[in-house]
Amino acid sequence: MTRPLRDPLHSDLLALAQEAALRAGELLRDGRPADLAVAATKSSPIDVVTEMDIAAEKLITDLISGHRPDDGFLGEEGASSEGTSGIRWVIDPLDGTVNYLYGLPTWAVSIAAEQDGETVVGVVAAPMRGETYQAVRGAGAWATGAWEGERALACRPAPPLEQALVSTGFSYVADARAQQAAIAARLIPLVRDIRRSGSAAIDLCDVAAGHLDGYYERGLNPWDYAAGDLVAREAGALTGGRPGERLSRDLAIAAPPGVFEPLQGLLEDFGV
Repeated sequence: MTRPLRDPLHSDLLALAQEAALRAGELLRDGRPADLAVAATKSSPIDVVTEMDIAAEKLITDLISGHRPDDGFLGEEGASSEGTSGIRWVIDPLDGTVNYLYGLPTWAVSIAAEQDGETVVGVVAAPMRGETYQAVRGAGAWATGAWEGERALACRPAPPLEQALVSTGFSYVADARAQQAAIAARLIPLVRDIRRSGSAAIDLCDVAAGHLDGYYERGLNPWDYAAGDLVAREAGALTGGRPGERLSRDLAIAAPPGVFEPLQGLLEDFGV
């Protein structure tokens, strides 16, 4: 990153998140075994964990702990500690595990740093895209790529909702997925089209980068959205849940002003 940050702590946290995301992404990209198999399941038999999820989380937590032993952790694969520094790291070592298991390219490493409960740094590395998305609270969002170098991120100007390209995701629990499919069926005639990438972190960054006009999903965990939420907000998107609420497990929405409000209203009317 070439731009200076006013807060030295945020600069240090960003550099550490960047290094951890880069190294975990390299491990996942270059170390994926040909016979990769499911190591465990979570919410259902099709919600899987691989040995590489576990290895990537260990790499990240070991690296960060080596530099900042007093920080806390919240990680998808079990890293959990309170810490005493006021900093907590929220980690999804492999967002898009099913994509990764099948050899699809849409997966990412997501690392956020919270200071006294507020996200101040977010890094989402998408190795198969050759890009890393980054944000610091109050300092904007940007992407660095293997081919384009560094560029500032800004969400697209809002089109009319009927021209908006919207992404969503689905639960691995059958009953919840059926309800989500019913909502998508009601929404799709009212927008340009719907996409489903399989990675919440990448969807949020795609809103930030202008590749999507909006995104919504239910059932996310903090590690799914912590970094991507900051990237989207720092790129000019609005993020939230139900009217008057913050983005949460109950509902996550991200879109530029002008798309966010009607999309949120429709989802509320549909009883999401």
